Amino acid sequence: MSLYKRGGVWWFKFKFQGQIIRETTHSGRNDIARDAERARRRELELAVNRITRREPMPLFRVAAKRWQQEKAGLAAKTILGYKQRTVPLVKVYGHMLVCDVTREDVLAYRSKRLSDKKSPRTVNYEICCLRGILEGYGLWHAIARKLPHLRENRNAGKAIPFDHENQLMLACGASLAPSLLPLFTVGIDTGLRSSEIKALRRKDVTITWNGSLACGELVMPKSKTEAGKGRAIPLTLRTCATLTAWLARFGERSPDDYIFPRHSVRMLKGGKESAIFAVRPQQQVQSWQRAWSKVLRDTGLKYRWHDLRHTFVTRLAENPNVSEETIRSLAGHVSKEMLQRHSHIRVRAKQEAIAALELARLNQPAGGTKVGTVEERNPEAQPQVAEKIWLPPRDSNPDMLIQSYRGDFVPLLQKQL
Repeated sequence: MSLYKRGGVWWFKFKFQGQIIRETTHSGRNDIARDAERARRRELELAVNRITRREPMPLFRVAAKRWQQEKAGLAAKTILGYKQRTVPLVKVYGHMLVCDVTREDVLAYRSKRLSDKKSPRTVNYEICCLRGILEGYGLWHAIARKLPHLRENRNAGKAIPFDHENQLMLACGASLAPSLLPLFTVGIDTGLRSSEIKALRRKDVTITWNGSLACGELVMPKSKTEAGKGRAIPLTLRTCATLTAWLARFGERSPDDYIFPRHSVRMLKGGKESAIFAVRPQQQVQSWQRAWSKVLRDTGLKYRWHDLRHTFVTRLAENPNVSEETIRSLAGHVSKEMLQRHSHIRVRAKQEAIAALELARLNQPAGGTKVGTVEERNPEAQPQVAEKIWLPPRDSNPDMLIQSYRGDFVPLLQKQL
């Protein structure tokens, strides 16, 4: 052992496997310097003999914080989800060492969360976060035994009938939140997710008016999936009218401003009217859930905001003239399974197919099979399919359809905006 002092601080110097080790102890005490040299020797001996040093088990709250830091680089929304799901875990296990969490503790936690009316999907998400934390210390394998996922509700939602859509639109027009009607119209006519609507900027939307008619298109700047990013969606006339009136509230703005900027609402005339103020065009709107919940209470209907997207996809899918590739291009879907999740497997097209098979069987002559379609063999016999969702006639005039939309929608729009 060789200790010496330099500038009031003890240093140690020794030879290990032919190499000189000279380091400072950062201390002016001789006893600490001896312990530091001894610890450094032991560290080198363990390393050369490939003896790993066991890391002490941290408290669960410390391990959870380390695990969250490892998620750096993921999407901000994903990181926020992990943080939110680990909060209840830390409340229960934060004071424990990670090695003290047992399978019985996890089962008790899961039962408690279900008794608190938490959905199976939420509980599964929290258990997955717990697994990620414990796997970092090799502790999950013993807990995972006979611990299957809870069965989740895979119901994608409901398509909104046209009569309910009219009720919701009237209620949105009467809402004291001025942005709710434009948000509703964009949501149900484009199928955008709420996060996609928030991300829209003025440069992403193009609207051209020609008298009473308009054409428009939006290009999605970013999306939840790679297939949804950059997709172009044509706009209906009522969406063009809504966005034109909505953007006129803010005057000339920068192309980088958000379509739905963050703003505040002031009540006027005893709470019967409202006005927008404190507009922050470079910040996107946060949430409109309270206004949407009031609309649902006023109409007595039960729909999620995501059901607007479900409605958009379902109406496209129920039209046999619209291909699945077109639907995926408009909605940004990735797989056929996701399309079926939203469209309930194209009910009308299946009904027509089964009706055609039935007609083919009834019109089949004895002794052979004729070549040709059902219509060629019996043009008068057409399948009678119940119309569950309104669809425009195939030979209808597009201008007349647009004018009919405008006649129903513009008075409501003028009343609101």
